[in-house]
Amino acid sequence: MATTTKIQPRALVRASGGPRYAVALAVDALGTGLLRPFLLLYGVTVLRLSASATGIAMTVGVVVGLVCMPAVGRWLDRGARSTVVAASMLVRVLGVALLLATPAGHVGLFATAALFLGIGNQAWPAAHAALVATVAHGRERDAALAGGRALRNAGLGAGALLATACLAGGTAALQALAAVTGLAHLAAAALAWSVHLHTHPAAAPVKGRADGPAPRMRALLAANVVYVFCLNVPEIALPLVLVTQLHASPVWSAAIFVANTVLVVTLQVPVTVLMSRLPRRTVLALAGVVLAASYLGFLAATSLGHGWSAPAVAMVSVVCTIGEIIYAGSTTALVTALAPAHVLGRALARFQLSTGFGLAVSPAVITALASRGSAALWGSLAAATLVSASAVATEKD
Repeated sequence: MATTTKIQPRALVRASGGPRYAVALAVDALGTGLLRPFLLLYGVTVLRLSASATGIAMTVGVVVGLVCMPAVGRWLDRGARSTVVAASMLVRVLGVALLLATPAGHVGLFATAALFLGIGNQAWPAAHAALVATVAHGRERDAALAGGRALRNAGLGAGALLATACLAGGTAALQALAAVTGLAHLAAAALAWSVHLHTHPAAAPVKGRADGPAPRMRALLAANVVYVFCLNVPEIALPLVLVTQLHASPVWSAAIFVANTVLVVTLQVPVTVLMSRLPRRTVLALAGVVLAASYLGFLAATSLGHGWSAPAVAMVSVVCTIGEIIYAGSTTALVTALAPAHVLGRALARFQLSTGFGLAVSPAVITALASRGSAALWGSLAAATLVSASAVATEKD
């Protein structure tokens, strides 16, 4: 089994699609970070919609956006690569344009804008993974996918920080941020399209499988729905527990979120390279064990006395982030390794469907479990994640 033992920045950029594509990713992530964390605030303050109506419209946009994934998978399997990435960015340009054109109180147009933003956000990961899988191979592909995630998180974090600094300008600032977001997506789409990467995966199909379906990966996809809850732990579960149950300062939640972003940006590639010594399926199962251990750690931390729980939760969150990094570095790489070239797009589309579904339902599940206490929340997440890790480890390729 080939392994990646060193990180060479130039080789990593080349394996990720080249310098121009890397710039496109950075610009797109920066623009996304300017608006996505504040989309709910935009609906409430600029459009004067109720918080519930805004939240429902955003959720519907994310869920309905998943419907496009089968079509995206088929498009990728016809050989398109950079064109699909650019299209996912252009769809978000349309979403931002609709957002800016939405008059106050018009929830229908806001929901339509959220839908186009959701389509772009759902289509991008599969398109990006397919592009990287075409350029890079073996463990170099794993490192390239990890590098793309680190770069995207850096852009998202920088955009969110810049937007936070501009929020003092009120509704005008939010509208300006939305406009800049649209321009960023447009520029990123132009850069991504200019890469002109196209492939012909059906030109040399696996013998006897030219028209075969994408691998089912049932256990992997089901487990991924549970694994992906870890992505909403820093944003939803921990703020909810810290503020409403432990009555800690919101500063702790903000610090944990910042630390999570910094750790992902700095450690995603090194940890993925380190884990390349093990089979991808083993690494993904290990991620589940680490995540489950962190959930039990949160349960123990919340039982400590007043004044100790918040610092303990912050310390355990580092372990949870490490589990997230291991998970993110192995799961997409495993899918690209399992899927034959001629059905790679459909396999990635199925994987994104499981990811999107998990992200869509996790806020409701987390809040429902948290209302029953820390034991129900963290115990259930730990048990479900361990079962998922076992399913991943035992599934046959």
